Amino acid sequence: MTIRNVCFHGIGTPQRELEPGEARYWITPDQFEAVLDEIRDWPGLRISFDDSNTSDVEFGLPALLARGLTADFFVLAGRLDSAGSLDEDAVRSLQRNGMTVGTHGMRHIPWRGLSPAAADEELVAARERLTKVVGADVSTAACPLGRYDRTLLTRMRRLGYTRVFTSDRRPARASDWLQPRFTVRNDDTPQTLRAEAIDGPSALRRLKLEAIGLVKRLR
Repeated sequence: MTIRNVCFHGIGTPQRELEPGEARYWITPDQFEAVLDEIRDWPGLRISFDDSNTSDVEFGLPALLARGLTADFFVLAGRLDSAGSLDEDAVRSLQRNGMTVGTHGMRHIPWRGLSPAAADEELVAARERLTKVVGADVSTAACPLGRYDRTLLTRMRRLGYTRVFTSDRRPARASDWLQPRFTVRNDDTPQTLRAEAIDGPSALRRLKLEAIGLVKRLR
């Protein structure tokens, strides 16, 4: 079965200082609602949210519940209770409302090329903190900034992650452990997202995307 993973980041006005380049992934509430209404009936849809912004519960959760949808929320353990980010009660609220909580690491840094100590903090300590918050196993992850390689993926398999999400803009197979996603950007519209995710790119563009993903997995 083909899966279209659609990922959101920030909605509305940021309540914290953004990192360089991050503004591209913040969208307006109207844009969010329009995209959600477009994708809600897509076959094989899976929705996710990265970065644990407060907009996840301010805009994301109510809109999902109103449409009978669920999503995966990938939380940054190091930002818990920080200004503009989810606190522990908000994370538990997501879980109580039928959402899945996964890890996005500790500090929103690329996981590729980490030292053993840094890898332990990002892949082990962050997950353990989130597990304590929700009182349940946290076994899924989203790679910050979409960066990964064979060494990282091998390490994550050994740590028992059951599914890992990336930012490669192409469909996924339901059974795959590694799940590419279509990240919604501020220049996306419902029409452009449908054209890319449902109608699909040209054959040449599709081969290029598949080749990029292969290079990342094998390098």
